[in-house]
Parts: sequence; structure tokens; C-alpha cells
Amino acid sequence: MDLIFLGTGAGKPSRERNVAGLALSFLPARNEWWLFDCGEATQHQVMKVGLSLHRLTRVYITHLHGDHIYGLPGLLTSRSAEGSTARLTLYGPEGLRRWIEETMLCSSTHLTYPLSIEEAPSPAEREEGTPEDWVVEAIGDVTVRAAWLNHVIPSLGYRLEQSDSPGNLLVDALREQRIPPGPVYGRLKRGETVRLEDGRIIHGAGFIGPPKRGITLCILGDTSPTQSAQRLAQRADVVVHEATFDASLEENANRFGHSTAPQAAAAAERANAKSLVLTHISSRYQGATAHDLLESARSIFPQTFLASDGARFVLGTHGVSPIR
Repeated sequence: MDLIFLGTGAGKPSRERNVAGLALSFLPARNEWWLFDCGEATQHQVMKVGLSLHRLTRVYITHLHGDHIYGLPGLLTSRSAEGSTARLTLYGPEGLRRWIEETMLCSSTHLTYPLSIEEAPSPAEREEGTPEDWVVEAIGDVTVRAAWLNHVIPSLGYRLEQSDSPGNLLVDALREQRIPPGPVYGRLKRGETVRLEDGRIIHGAGFIGPPKRGITLCILGDTSPTQSAQRLAQRADVVVHEATFDASLEENANRFGHSTAPQAAAAAERANAKSLVLTHISSRYQGATAHDLLESARSIFPQTFLASDGARFVLGTHGVSPIR
């Protein structure tokens, strides 16, 4: 899985940063990619990084502020103009469906593909005794769940958990037992018990290495520090966290439901995360001043990276690795 940052600014575009947009690419292993938030001009950023709208299958919206959704109608329309016929599913807070349907109606837009819209239940709708998180869905080996954060309007954070996968077939051990390669290797890989031509019975479970742990990714919408963000980020391999301002503006940031770079770092540290990527950077921080945000976070949580538009990161159980 790769993370591709399409827009890393906050509130409005700047010369260096477009507004919010983040792609999670499963290409080429799975022929799809997912989008988190879709600020103005996101479809331009999609073209720049070489992603195809035909392969986009899911869009996760954190909240309904313009810098996170104003690019969505154009992107939906362009996907239709390209002739896509595969279903696209949108997820987000209450109001997303009404906004999309009214926009499509007023602009006389007709899509060539089925569009599904799933809205998160509000905290008031949760029955007593049920889990706090919204289990969005399980897609293949990835389960997505969400929780409400602390912003001036309802804002979601998402946690993606990949299931563990079977360990590798211990080929060297099989060769030591003089078991020749061929279709039998496939059966042993599936854990089957096999009778060889010489009469030996081989149990596949004894020739499979330990399971490979799946990746856990946490993508948070706009938020000031909150326990629900801590819960979503707990022991995540990668946390993507807003860092709108520096420490000198902490009071102002928190009043409007935002976090500073040091607060994002402290959240990752408390959650025992492996790595942190800062995004949603105010336009007041350009060049060297944006680097100062990174350094202030690294003083608390060393495995911190600063996202920029077009930046790509490879995800792993060790954390993230930037692609140069």
C-alpha cells in the first residue's frame, strides 16, 4: 500500500500546498485506490500523480468543510465523463448525501455509474452498550472503522486494519526433506496434508513460516486533541494527523478544533504509533517555517515526516518510508 498526498494545506490553497486530499493506492496488487477527502482541484492533483479515476472505488470524507469537499462534484463528474461504469461509494458525516444530491440536481449532472453514499451514525444514535466506533465495512483483507473527533463541525477519523496474511512456504526446509518442487508446494502452502509418491505423509502446517502482520493506518480529520483520536491511533503503524499551527498558536488552534505540530506528535507518542505524517498545514508556513513545524514534532516523536503535495510513502509494519 502507498500513501499519496494530493493536498496538504489547511483552509485555502497556497503556492506550495493544495487543500485536503489523500490517496491510498493498492495498485498493482489490487486494481483500485481510495480517496480521503477531496478539496478543490483534487482531480488536477490526481492527474499529476498518475492515478486513474476508473480505479477509484471509495471516497472517505472526514467532514463537510469546503477545503475537504469542494472538489468532489467535479471529480464525480469527470469520472463519469471518462465513461466509468463501476460503482463508487462515498462515506462521511450526515449531510454528505444531501449536498451531493442537490449539487448533482442543480447542475443537471447524470453519472454513468452507480453512486452509493453511506453516512456515519451520530453519537446520539448509538445504542447504549454498543461500540463507540462506526465499523464502516470490511473490504477484502482491510477493515475500516471511524470515530468522531473534536472539531467545530462533526469530523471523523478513520482506522484501517489489514488482516494478517499466511507466512511464507519454507522452501529450504522442503528441499532438505528432498521434496521436489511442483504442484505439491501449492498444496503445502495452503496447509494441506499431502502423501508423496514414496509414501511419506507431509503436513503443510509444519512448513509454513509465521504469519505476516497486517498494516494498521490511522487517518484523522480536523481535530483538537481528543481521546477518540488516541483510540483510533493506538499502536498504528502510520498516523496521518493534522498540524495546522505551531506551538505558539495552541490556544487559537484548539479553540477552532485544530492541533499544533507538537500536539500531533504527543498524540502519536501516547498511542505507541510507529510513525507520524503531518499534513493540513496553514498557509502561513512556507518553506523553512514549515520545516520548523517538523522539527518541533520530531523533538517529541522522532519518527515524524512532513507531507507535501505529491509526496508518496510506502506503508509497512515498520511505519512509513518516503519514496524519493
